[in-house]
Amino acid sequence: MAKERQGQHISHEKNADPAPGPGLAWAELHLAQVSGVRPFLPPAEQEMPGTGHLDTPEPLAPTTLEPTVNIFQMEGPTADPTPQSWPGPQPQPEILAPNPPRETWAGKYEFLLSCLGYCVGLGNIWRFPYLCYRNGGGVFLIPYFIMLLVMGLPLFLMELSLGQYGAAGPITVWKCCPLLKGVGVAMLIVSSLVSLYYNVIIAWAFYYLGSSFQSPLPWSCDAPWNADFCQNASGSARRVSPSEVFWNEQVLGVTHSSGLGDPGPVRWPLALCLLAAWSLVFLCMLKGIRSSGKVVYFTATFPYLVILILIIRGATLDGSLDGVRFYLSSDWSRLQSAQVWSDAASQIFYSLGIGFGGLLSMASYNKFDNNVIRDTLVIAIGNCCTSFFAGFAIFSVLGHMAWRKQVPVGSVADSGPGLAFVAYPEAVSLLPGSPFWSILFFLMLFTLGVDTLFGNIEGITTAILDEFPALRDWRRKTALLGALCTSFYLLGLLLVTQGGIFWFTLIDRYSTGFGLIIVALFMCLGIAFCYGVNQFCQDITDMICWYPPWCSHMLGYFKVCWAFFTPCLLLFTLIYTFLDMYSVPLRYGTYEYPAWGTSLGVCMGILTCLQIPLWAAVALCRESGTLSDRFQKATQPLRSWRTATAQDVAGDIIDVPFTITLPGSDFTASPHGTV
Repeated sequence: MAKERQGQHISHEKNADPAPGPGLAWAELHLAQVSGVRPFLPPAEQEMPGTGHLDTPEPLAPTTLEPTVNIFQMEGPTADPTPQSWPGPQPQPEILAPNPPRETWAGKYEFLLSCLGYCVGLGNIWRFPYLCYRNGGGVFLIPYFIMLLVMGLPLFLMELSLGQYGAAGPITVWKCCPLLKGVGVAMLIVSSLVSLYYNVIIAWAFYYLGSSFQSPLPWSCDAPWNADFCQNASGSARRVSPSEVFWNEQVLGVTHSSGLGDPGPVRWPLALCLLAAWSLVFLCMLKGIRSSGKVVYFTATFPYLVILILIIRGATLDGSLDGVRFYLSSDWSRLQSAQVWSDAASQIFYSLGIGFGGLLSMASYNKFDNNVIRDTLVIAIGNCCTSFFAGFAIFSVLGHMAWRKQVPVGSVADSGPGLAFVAYPEAVSLLPGSPFWSILFFLMLFTLGVDTLFGNIEGITTAILDEFPALRDWRRKTALLGALCTSFYLLGLLLVTQGGIFWFTLIDRYSTGFGLIIVALFMCLGIAFCYGVNQFCQDITDMICWYPPWCSHMLGYFKVCWAFFTPCLLLFTLIYTFLDMYSVPLRYGTYEYPAWGTSLGVCMGILTCLQIPLWAAVALCRESGTLSDRFQKATQPLRSWRTATAQDVAGDIIDVPFTITLPGSDFTASPHGTV
């Protein structure tokens, strides 16, 4: 069904006589005055809204027709109400090729599964259990769920609603408040930094997945070359496990690097795995959401099956209860550390995908009347529950490994992402049929990572395509996607060198640190106080045509959070993040990062934050008047802000422009009469 843009202006069909009579001129002028509708413009001056294309009249039969009123077209330049005669033949305006339209989801479940797969990523498996391990076990759940209720859910709903209502990517959507366009650019930078190193984790999982098709596993004690590491199990000193040796020497090669300034040569097996990972991302996203929306039916559901199997298997192992007890233990003193609260906020952003632009981009392909409040609760709560239950699958197996080694649970693995690549592979190697369990686990990690990367890349491509609609052509879009994947691969080669893990840790720490919190803070403040929290709530109500009373109550809660609690908690977290960042040096294992390395990481965060004042200054310079006038104009939505919204609504109501036929008596009546 053709979708007509909402708005009003008057047009009439002309007969063979190009000069309108006085009755017709009065009708145009009078209708414009009483209805506020724009009078007729000649075809050469009449512009279609949003496209810049000319409205070309169709050829008519040489009969006298009654004038008609078209009330379903919108924006256009204001013209003098006095009709102008149009002598001579009708001009033939230039017809420009329209830009390809935006895609839409083929079904509702594709959106839900894509968002769930985007949120439930590697962080739920290797990052969340690692943060619990580092921050005193189960006590970490307290700040985590506080951040979810006060920051996670409100900001998640804000991103989904903003994208769905504006039907635009993270940059273009700020037509609602041009002053904050830099927030969208900052989101683009954060997504790029995360995509750069996130696929390296997928490459590690791919490497381990390929190595799992061996019996015995290359990191198990059953392998002959690991005999020296598996002897003297009751020794007094901390024993180096075969899994640690495999991770540090064969996978990373970090033992041959002295630190950040000594990256060493590229590890070509990892480079090939990284190439395979980026190639898979390119192929799955070749047709945009049409192709990735089909892939998520497998990649978003398969991890849940594996987690369930691992929980059941772990419950049957000796010592699993010790691991679960350690997971749920409460070291209340850890709540005094800003690092715990900073990690909780960072994990909420990282796990829910807040501030990256991926949620906003995926929601922009929704139907206008989709219930975003329901989707927010389903996706966000489902994601966090997945993190919680995945911890049982991890810690039950860690408890079994600690029982086998006769050591405390807290000492079975080094801190860092090696929890999923050191501790768990070693624990899996102790199980009967270890290759099967290893293949299952790393295939799960692979699908989790690919899902999340789909969302990040979708956010980047959507931002670019909405700013440059001409690139939506399939060939140009394919070239853009290929250029992005190739660029990320070449830049990611630094992270698969012998010292690449040091660079990986640096980017991981600062790309999702204070910069991401500042992006979320300005997004919340901009919507609440510049765009208007009441107007934003009204927009959500307009989208949800019918919703039960509980949605209204939830919206009231979110309104309070957006206006007060969420910004205050974001600001509080930001302050403590800065204090902790300068008091605790960055380390990887025993290696302490030099001052220049820490400064480089801080610069990454500053680069993200600088986009906000930079683009705000650009928006102010484009306006005229005093500084106060410019600020007021720069915070007002552009005229094209609700164009896509009106297009969706109109598309569901009418198929052709509505026409009112005016009888001849209306044109012979006195101009001073009433209508």
